[in-house]
Amino acid sequence: MRIKICGLFRDEDIDFVNEARPDYAGFVFAQSGRQVSPPLAQYLRFRLASGIIPVGVFVNAPADFIAQLYHSGVISAAQLHGDEDDGYIDRLKKLSETNSGRRKNEPIKVIKSICINKTAKKNEQTAGKIIRNNSRGSLFNSFPVNADFLLLDSGAGSGKTFDWKQLNSIEFPKPWFLAGGINIKNIKQATELNPFAIDVSSGAETDGFKDREKILQLVSMCRQ
Repeated sequence: MRIKICGLFRDEDIDFVNEARPDYAGFVFAQSGRQVSPPLAQYLRFRLASGIIPVGVFVNAPADFIAQLYHSGVISAAQLHGDEDDGYIDRLKKLSETNSGRRKNEPIKVIKSICINKTAKKNEQTAGKIIRNNSRGSLFNSFPVNADFLLLDSGAGSGKTFDWKQLNSIEFPKPWFLAGGINIKNIKQATELNPFAIDVSSGAETDGFKDREKILQLVSMCRQ
């Protein structure tokens, strides 16, 4: 089971994840108490141990801003929590393929969030919706098809879980991350849902700051 530790913004945070070795590390560029500037993200990213994939978290950011972070090596994937649609993702991938020297790169990997609480209220945003249209229950059938992964949560930065029972009958068209309120107490239950990866932020913190022991324990529990 893969795991992402998100919301890194201090030297200590990098030290903790370098020791624990999660699969992904998240840097939040959207407005947040964990927000990082591009220079700070660049500094932290290049302290990050080899093999940990750096992910940038954004809400309706300009596509060229994300592409520049990708070209400079600050991030390897973009996690999108706004109203980004297929047209946006297609443009972002095209921008990420070519840098200023016109050299071709692999397009950036895109993780697109779907807010389960909003979909339950039939707020049919481009980010995706759940439509009950088959005998097996809820089916994700409207989401940006150019995204490489889905991320299911109860709202960006909410730190709260949603009703995971909703996921029992869903057919997922993409590999998916489970996020929102995951911590040491419920990570075992989260892994039993068999997501592609677990995404943890506030659940790896004490008093608003990343906690070494919690990060080590979460990664260990996820790997078990």
